[in-house]
Amino acid sequence: MARWGMVIDLERCNGCQACEIACRSENNVPVGGPQAAQENRTISWMRVLAETHGEWPDVRTRFVPQPCMHCDRPPCTMVCPVGATSLEENGIVNQIYARCIGCRYCANACPYTVKYFNWKEPAYPESTKDGLNPDVSTRPVGVVEKCTFCSHRLQRAKEQARTEGRILREGDYTPACSESCPTGAIVFGDLDDPRHRVARLSRDPRAFRLQEGLGTQPKVYYLAEED
Repeated sequence: MARWGMVIDLERCNGCQACEIACRSENNVPVGGPQAAQENRTISWMRVLAETHGEWPDVRTRFVPQPCMHCDRPPCTMVCPVGATSLEENGIVNQIYARCIGCRYCANACPYTVKYFNWKEPAYPESTKDGLNPDVSTRPVGVVEKCTFCSHRLQRAKEQARTEGRILREGDYTPACSESCPTGAIVFGDLDDPRHRVARLSRDPRAFRLQEGLGTQPKVYYLAEED
């Protein structure tokens, strides 16, 4: 069984936000608008954070793409009273929207603040409604949603491999964020398969994980910028 994970090279990321736009389009992430932004109720499964270092005039900006960390020990799954969020055998932390009761315990337990509560019915501009992805549901008001590593793509890749009578190969399953990155900063694959590039990069001397001291064991690794 694969253990899907991601490596993001901060040296390559230029903050273009192509990953964020691709994620929004692929997963039917609703548009919030100015009012939702003022109320801090926007939804973004993948976000690009900007960090500045140094003092003027030696100031440098670093961009940090941040999806769900898909932890090996996810605190969100431990507090959900109805089992709406769970860690699958393949390492993906899934969200079962039909089971979610909107208590938001999982969002409060997540130290990475990558879970979002739907305060309103999802809104999509009229010009984009025909472009909604039929493979992904639109989440109703009152549930929590988050990045799923585009798990619907995994099902499609499995079906294709089964049709061709073979096992999954590297590159068969790639989330929208990784596929859209113009600089190749986001690498995805099986962390337990040494043949996969993501497995080798996760063991790179530059590799680190966010807030490792919490013991959540994220499956999203970052490569630090080179000096």
